[in-house]
Amino acid sequence: MAKNLIIVESPAKARTISKFLGKDYTVTASMGHVRDLPSSKLGFDPENGFAPDYEISKNKKKTVSELKKQIDKDTIVYLATDEDREGEAISWHLLAALGLKKRPVKRIVFHEITKPAILNALKNPREVDQQLVDAQQARRILDRAVGYELSPLLWKKIKPGLSAGRVQSVSVYILVEREREIRKFIPEEYWRIRADFSDFTSELKKLAGKPAKVVNEKGALEIEASVKQGDFVVNEVEERMTNRKPGAPFTTSTIQQEASVKLGYSVKRTMVVAQQLYEGNFEIPDYSGGLITYMRTDSVVLAEQALTQAQEVISAEYGIKFGLKEPRNFKNRTANAQEAHEAIRPVDLSLKPSTVQAHLSSDQFRLYSLVWKRTLASQMAPAEIARTTLKIVAGAKKECLFVAKGQRVVFPGFLQAYT
Repeated sequence: MAKNLIIVESPAKARTISKFLGKDYTVTASMGHVRDLPSSKLGFDPENGFAPDYEISKNKKKTVSELKKQIDKDTIVYLATDEDREGEAISWHLLAALGLKKRPVKRIVFHEITKPAILNALKNPREVDQQLVDAQQARRILDRAVGYELSPLLWKKIKPGLSAGRVQSVSVYILVEREREIRKFIPEEYWRIRADFSDFTSELKKLAGKPAKVVNEKGALEIEASVKQGDFVVNEVEERMTNRKPGAPFTTSTIQQEASVKLGYSVKRTMVVAQQLYEGNFEIPDYSGGLITYMRTDSVVLAEQALTQAQEVISAEYGIKFGLKEPRNFKNRTANAQEAHEAIRPVDLSLKPSTVQAHLSSDQFRLYSLVWKRTLASQMAPAEIARTTLKIVAGAKKECLFVAKGQRVVFPGFLQAYT
């Protein structure tokens, strides 16, 4: 029997945490959820407050049995599942499945898998957050209500094998409405006229002092004929300095978007790799633990120690002028963002991507590099950019006004790390 039993979701997470603790602690995995609504029926009672009827999943009965064998009356049980709705619900279901509801159980949470974070969590246990559990239950029941009731209707009315869902059905509705708008749209002919020069391109913006609106080929050819009769004359040059600030550190949604754009990763691929970076299990000399903080978050907040370390790394990597005198604090856009959580960041910013590259897969290295650069950039000086506008007149009567815009980087600032 274990003296202290810590239960997490995955074996990889268990292996990493085991490295930080002594022989008095046993770390094991629940392999995700151990209970769910039954698959053979609706699984909740709409007439009785939507009370759910949970059961231990068939493929988890062995796992639950093995967990029970490690617990006796003296075992101290720590539930160390993720600190989000699903993680909290897993811990709550474990209480019931393992028969722990009538005995003290310690719920511990952490945002990064490092020895200090784990030891701090063990010193500061809390109770299971019933509000988070209830939020997860509401989502699960809605999923079942929509899918269980509507999917058979789709099979009957449209096609066998189709499915309905709490999210996907609404998404399909939005797409259908947008497609209907597109089909209703009546296209109007319009022409854009550009003048190409050796180093830049300009576009016609005004015609006889009014916004240029060229609606057919005849009008476009008339303008072309007119501008060929004379010279193009630059009559105004305007240059103004602007500052471009960096984006916030990554949240779950923004890392998925950036990984898609910059790395070509699907959402699933991004989250699988991020999970690996969070859980650790790398053979990095003189280092053990995860490389990034928890990857399911809607917060853009960085911990104080991360803000301090960011300035140290920025000064060492790029020079003191690229850093900030005061940390840049970002505000969460979402009203109910989980303030206790952090943005996605490297656990240790001094671990440069080049330092750990040999110990990571290609996918892991590329995503870690993205997180490292984005986090540093968020705490770097703004880029200073000179934006230039040329106004060029042309035409037989100088009736055509062409505009060309360009920019040059005066001081790269955060662009030195992340573009």
